[in-house]
Order: sequence, then C-alpha cells, then structure tokens
Amino acid sequence: MNLADRVIAYFSPVAGLQRHAARRLLASYEGAEPGRLRKFARPGGTPDQMTQRAAMPLREQARHLERNHDIARGALRTLVNNVVGPKGIGIEPQPRRADGSIHQEYAKALLEQWRDWQRKPEVTQRHTWSRVQRLMCKAWVRDGESFAQRLIGTVPYLDHGTRVPLSLELFEADMVPYDYSDGARIQQGIERNAWGKPVRYFVYRTAPGDLARLPGPADVKALPYDAVYQIASIDRIHQMRGISEFASVITRLEDIKDYEESERVAAKIAAMLTAYVKKGTPDLYAPTGTPEDPSKPREIKFAPGMVIDDLAVGEEIGLVDSKRPNPNLLPFRQGQLRAIAAGLGASYSSVSRDYNGTYSAQRQELVEQWVHYASLSDEFVGQFVQPVWEDFVLACTLSGVVPVPSDVVAGSENDAVYVAQAMPWIDPLKEALGATALIEQGLASEIEMIRRRGATPGDVIEQIAAYRSAAAERGLAFGAAVARSAPDGGKEPDAGNADPEAAAA
Repeated sequence: MNLADRVIAYFSPVAGLQRHAARRLLASYEGAEPGRLRKFARPGGTPDQMTQRAAMPLREQARHLERNHDIARGALRTLVNNVVGPKGIGIEPQPRRADGSIHQEYAKALLEQWRDWQRKPEVTQRHTWSRVQRLMCKAWVRDGESFAQRLIGTVPYLDHGTRVPLSLELFEADMVPYDYSDGARIQQGIERNAWGKPVRYFVYRTAPGDLARLPGPADVKALPYDAVYQIASIDRIHQMRGISEFASVITRLEDIKDYEESERVAAKIAAMLTAYVKKGTPDLYAPTGTPEDPSKPREIKFAPGMVIDDLAVGEEIGLVDSKRPNPNLLPFRQGQLRAIAAGLGASYSSVSRDYNGTYSAQRQELVEQWVHYASLSDEFVGQFVQPVWEDFVLACTLSGVVPVPSDVVAGSENDAVYVAQAMPWIDPLKEALGATALIEQGLASEIEMIRRRGATPGDVIEQIAAYRSAAAERGLAFGAAVARSAPDGGKEPDAGNADPEAAAA
C-alpha cells in the first residue's frame, strides 16, 4: 500500500483494502510492481554513468579470471578462435569497372602488397596480422574494448617495415582514462561534438602503471577520431565506452572456482584419512601408546591384505567415510557452465569440453550458436578489419605503391568481401553430399560453398589448375579426373537394370 492507502485503511480498513486491490488491477504490468519476495532494480543512471562505475572493476576481474581460472581462459579462447580464427578474417578485393566486372589486375596487385604488409602490420613488428586480430579481439571480449592508432605515411622515428607506409599502434582500454573529463564535451577520455560524435581521443603517452607517480594532464595526448580504431561492446545506444562480455557471468565463474577448490581440498583431506579405533567404554580411552612412551598415540600401520590381531578388549576398527568425491559436483558444474555459455554467447560443448550427444543435437547446437559467432565477426569486421583495409588501400594510393587504375570506378577501389570463419562440418560426408545436391539443383553456387569452408574462390581455382596441370605432365589422374577419363564417365551401373548373371560373374 502507498501512503494514501494506509491513511484510508486507518479509518476504514475495508475501503483501504478495496482501493489498494482496484489500483493493483489497473496496473499495466505485474512485473512493474515490486514485492517483498522479489527484488526491484533501481535506475542505474545513464549508460556512461554506469560504465564509469563498473567498467574498470569488471575489466580487472575478467583479467584476473583469465590468468587464474581455466574455464574462463578456455571460454575466452573459444570466442576469439571462432570469431577470428587461426588465419584471421580473410579479405577478397572487389574493385569494379564501369561495366560492373571486377578489376582482376588491380585486385591482384593489392593482394600482393597486402600479403607483404601482413608480416609487420604494427609498430613493434612483433605480431603478424592474424595475431594482431586475435589480440584485439581478446582485449575487446575480455575488457569490453580495445584500441589501435593508424599511422600512415612518414612518421618521425617510425620504420613501417613494409613497402606500404601503414602501421598500427595497439593499446588497451587502460590507456584511455575514464577520469579525464571537463564535465561538458569531454567525458571518459573522449571528446564529442554537439551531436555526440567522437572528435578526439585522449590517450596516455605511456602505460599508467609504468609511471612512478600518479599520471597528470601532461601525460595525456590527443588523437583525432579518424586516426583511432575503437572496438567496443555496446549495450545501450548512447554508451561511449565498452563493457566486458564477462560482466553477466563473473559471479558464476567465481562460484564455480570457489566450489571446485573446496571440493578438491575436501577430497584431498579425505584421501589422507584412513581409519579410527573405536572403544567400548570410557575407561578404555586411557592413553595407550608404546611401552617406551605410554603417552604417545598408538600407530597402526596399514598394508594391503593385512590382518589386525593386536586390538585390545572392546576395540574395533572403523573406516572414515568422507562422502568425497562429491557425486553432485558434476551435475552442478554442468548446469553452471550452461548458464555461463548462454551469457557469453559461446557454445556449451566448447566451453565445457563435453561433446556427448547425437549428430542431430551437435549440429543443432552448432547451427544456433554460429549465428552469435557470425554476429561478433560482423562487429569485428565493421569496427576494425574493414577500416584497416580501407586505410591500407589509401596508403597504397598515396604512396604510389599500387596506384588506382583509371578504369576503376571511383569509390570502389577499397570494396572487398570479408571472409570470416565458416561453420565447421560435423559429418564431412553428409555435409559434402548436401552441398553437392544444392549446387546441382542450382540452389547454391560453388563460390558460396567455397567461402562457407573458409577458402577464397580465386585461390582454390589457381590451386586446382596448378595441381591438375602438374599431374597431367606426369601422366597422373586423381579424383574427378579419373571419373572423366573413364569410358562410362565414372558412373556406377544401375543396380535395377544390371544383368544378374554378369553381376554374379
């Protein structure tokens, strides 16, 4: 009851109760009414206010779990490997001519320089492009965001290390201070214009932890927005800084870690317990040690198949039953891991390493889960891979390493197809037969199926042509070539029309 209900009920309990009941019936949503047995969340503030309070503690806790908890580390690795993969997001250039055809020569020249640039894409020249993607993706998922600065053209004291003058400077969320604000345009280290568009990032010159003092305004430099790539996990529209993907599952991960640690300690103690001597009456509990020292506790040595025949009158041997290992540990752990997998967006089988199940169940899990991996890959491409490729093409043009041909349509020189990880095959034979049927019926193309397997159509064609050419030079034929060279085209005889006598022979 509210205050008015209580006042009316004081003078007329029936009227007060009726008023309260009628008001409850008029409520639009039952979920909007808090109760004694149900917690009711209070408004947490604006998106930036919530991230201001929670982003840094969640980030540190997620890093702690990655360092010290095997499940958290494995879940993070699962997400990164399925979003980026071992070779990173692939790129297939698609520059167009006026007639809509792809300019193959220009695309080939870009790919040649791209392969060279992938060896040393960042300023330290320690990481390849695929590793850069994995590092950026890991920081994005774990910390909620990751950053990279674009350095193009001549930069003092910087050796790009490749023919294309483009390098990336990677840095984590710690380098953009949350407490750097002027109360108006600059908040959480980001300056925005009147429309809310980022204009500049304020970044520490060195890692805050490397300083022997508290960092000050002189330790911060301003970087233009167009020169910085930010990958952020955004939950709300006006949110500027990212929040860790582990935010909703940290408590469960900590509970599993603590519970498993308790069970391990209990099982370890239980393994040390053997037996006890039970005595009949209290007077038998007088000290009975060795003849040399009666006060010393008596020791009975155990061995396989031994017979104890030196017990005193009224004594018997009792075994300690510690109920360890706990048989309920595995079901509890499985239930918690399912909830963690749902919160992270990773598959339960991959997080728990539990692959028991039928083919249909495994495929259904993979199909439903792969949508989430594909969505994360799309975010990663849009926020990082695609801008890097566009800047790479720009660097190729400005430096003259790969000039844009005159017959390329303006604006299409950096068009590309981004090839993310393909959904793996559970049963290769069934998957291959299904793909073959789709292609034969005209419901899918060979290019689509090649890309689904994570390969590039152009590379596959070149490999097949080179392989068959080399095999033909040596008089060898394999696979489809054998079927084409067979007199009947490599087809099996029709079992229904086959001659029984010939079949028997």
